[in-house]
Amino acid sequence: MSTWSEDETEAFEAAARPLSERAMAARPAPYIDGLNPDQRAAVETLDGPVLVLAGAGTGKTRALTTRIAHLLNTGRARPNEILAVTFTNKAAREMKTRVGSLVGGVIEGMPWLGTFHALSVKLLRRHAELAGLKSNFTILDTDDQLRLLKQLIEAENIDAKRWPPRMLAGLIDGWKNRALSPEKLPASEAAAFNRRGGELYAQYQERLKTLNACDFGDLLLHVVMIFQAHPDILERYQRWFRYILVDEYQDTNVAQYLWLRLLAGGHKNICCVGDDDQSIYGWRGAEVGNILRFEKDFPGAKVIRLEQNYRSTPHILAAASGVIATNEGRLGKTLWTELDQGERVRLIGHWDGEEEARWIGEEIEAFGNGTRGLDPISRDGIAILVRASYQMRAFEDRFLTIGLPYRVIGGPRFYERAEIRDAMAYFRVAVSPDDGLAFERIVNKPKRGLGDKAVLEINRVARENGLSLLEGARRLVVEGGLAARGRKALSELVAGFDRWHALVRAGETDHVEIAEQILDESGYTDMWRAERSPDAAGRLENLKELVKALGEFENLQGFLEHVSLVMENEQDDGTAKVSIMTLHAAKGLEFPCVFLPGWEDGLFPSQRAMDENGLKGLEEERRLAYVGITRAERICTISFAANRRVYNQWQSQLPSRFIDELPAAHVEVLTPPGLYGGGPAGGRRIDEGHGGLAEKAAEADVYNSPGWKRMQARAGNRPVSQPRETRSMVIDAEAVAAFDPGTRVFHQKFGYGTVAAVEGDKLTIDFEKAGRKNVVSRFVTEADSIPF
Repeated sequence: MSTWSEDETEAFEAAARPLSERAMAARPAPYIDGLNPDQRAAVETLDGPVLVLAGAGTGKTRALTTRIAHLLNTGRARPNEILAVTFTNKAAREMKTRVGSLVGGVIEGMPWLGTFHALSVKLLRRHAELAGLKSNFTILDTDDQLRLLKQLIEAENIDAKRWPPRMLAGLIDGWKNRALSPEKLPASEAAAFNRRGGELYAQYQERLKTLNACDFGDLLLHVVMIFQAHPDILERYQRWFRYILVDEYQDTNVAQYLWLRLLAGGHKNICCVGDDDQSIYGWRGAEVGNILRFEKDFPGAKVIRLEQNYRSTPHILAAASGVIATNEGRLGKTLWTELDQGERVRLIGHWDGEEEARWIGEEIEAFGNGTRGLDPISRDGIAILVRASYQMRAFEDRFLTIGLPYRVIGGPRFYERAEIRDAMAYFRVAVSPDDGLAFERIVNKPKRGLGDKAVLEINRVARENGLSLLEGARRLVVEGGLAARGRKALSELVAGFDRWHALVRAGETDHVEIAEQILDESGYTDMWRAERSPDAAGRLENLKELVKALGEFENLQGFLEHVSLVMENEQDDGTAKVSIMTLHAAKGLEFPCVFLPGWEDGLFPSQRAMDENGLKGLEEERRLAYVGITRAERICTISFAANRRVYNQWQSQLPSRFIDELPAAHVEVLTPPGLYGGGPAGGRRIDEGHGGLAEKAAEADVYNSPGWKRMQARAGNRPVSQPRETRSMVIDAEAVAAFDPGTRVFHQKFGYGTVAAVEGDKLTIDFEKAGRKNVVSRFVTEADSIPF
């Protein structure tokens, strides 16, 4: 019995394809030119499950978009037969634009390219009745969700201060991320939240159906449940989507994973692109295990590794690889680049966060004017990536002082402003009269003589008669029960919503005109015109901007979906600014110059992450470090402080354990300018010698810096001696401490205290004013040695 070779099999399968497909496949494919061999394999391996492990800066977006273009160009699928999933609307827009440029024009008819949530909205509106909803359901934002949960908690006589709505919202979101409906909730988890979590979750879901609404978690949960309960509907979509492509697969949660697996059960042509080393969203439900077990979930899958980096220098890649190699839960890959070696990763220690911010500000100015011996770097090309948002304050204060323009990525957003939320609440009720939360928000905005008691009465009538709040208000107007002024105002509001909803349903009036009419006839615009506060004019301008934004959408419902799903507001006045953001917000971005401050144990890696998730949490923190380093193209600077103010309390810090995981050959340890004769080169290099990187950086700076001198000056007439040992800031469990329990000591930040416990060179001290703290013995001095 003879067997065919792989080439003979491929030739037979090619001959069996329809003539039209074979003709299209024979067309030239110039978009393939320039791809490296691994990228080309990711593009041309079209059949069956494929996992593309794409390291940072390896051109994964190019590979993914070229793959879509190749499917279209070869006739393997029509645009509407491709399901392409991203995690952000921005990525979806970019993908569509890139595909269009590759195939030579704007891509039309790709309705299934978008985020998980945006695509789920489309699917759910088609089958809303199977989830107990109407097709015009409302998508609740976080504020509305919390208000609804607060109502349920108070109705059950649960203390909302002890058991806050935000806590319950977090539990419910976690359950939905794992595709757990109230019926599927394990008994152990249902007992959460004062033993009422499962019960309140069920009540919440029923209330959402009454409101004809769902939250973000429901968008995927409802679709997954529909697919599981209705195989005929699932089979229809399985046949329809011939090819499925997923970006950032390492960030999928359980619900998204099930959503994809169900849809991929037909043709099984699923291509997932991701990087297990960049899975950093475990705190919001992402499961790195989804990508780690891809080959098990999809037998026969082909794994393609993209390892050639086009972003960072060899020194930066080596530093990142040295850190991430410590993780055990990874598939493994080795990044390499053809770029020049460039500068080594710079490492520096500071006395406190204030000094760290001052030094970074000076470095940014030096990089901008080219005094570091390198080509000048624009402020737009410089980013400061912090682990926790409270770190930003020191930089903001410093940059404001020296007049350095900056932007905080992830700050207050346009659609989160009060006047915008009020206006959208009016629009939501006009589109979906069942939206009781939106109605409740604006029933007395502007003031209509409808106080809390009136709102409670509307709620009572609606609840007792099984009506929406709008219908409850209508019945209350007819039956009386309100003061004359309130009844008249409520009657006018109900009539207004009847009129506006009729205009929306008819679809004959331009939706921008309807929006203007709603804001004018409701009196909301006049309310701000009459307001005498300094910000009233700005609020009116915001409302004008909101109405202008409506013109970019086909109707009010489309606009409301956009706001709910995106919540973006990008403003740019053209000024070059330094970017300040968290490491999580930096995912997917790149900058010529990156500063990574605050590399201290407890801050980074986060103590909370380690306490809550153990080794799993530590490994995710290490992946976050990897992400931070690989954001840098040319210059990467890591810094830490010996002391930091955390939630208004000074704490002594130890260098991050990640620092000594950096390969020493690729790291340059600096001292701040002015120390030991350090000059304009940005700091003196510490010669190689004994000890780890953290030890060298600490020795270089901490007790010889302006910060230390500043602390001595603050001590007044009580000179404080430098601690006995300054060589290492890493806890030595075998070291013999210089102090015994009961010894009275003095610390520069925390003042006087008494040693309570000793572990190696780590002391637990009860300070008179600062409370109990853990510090290293060299940071304290015996109190008796301090002269008065």
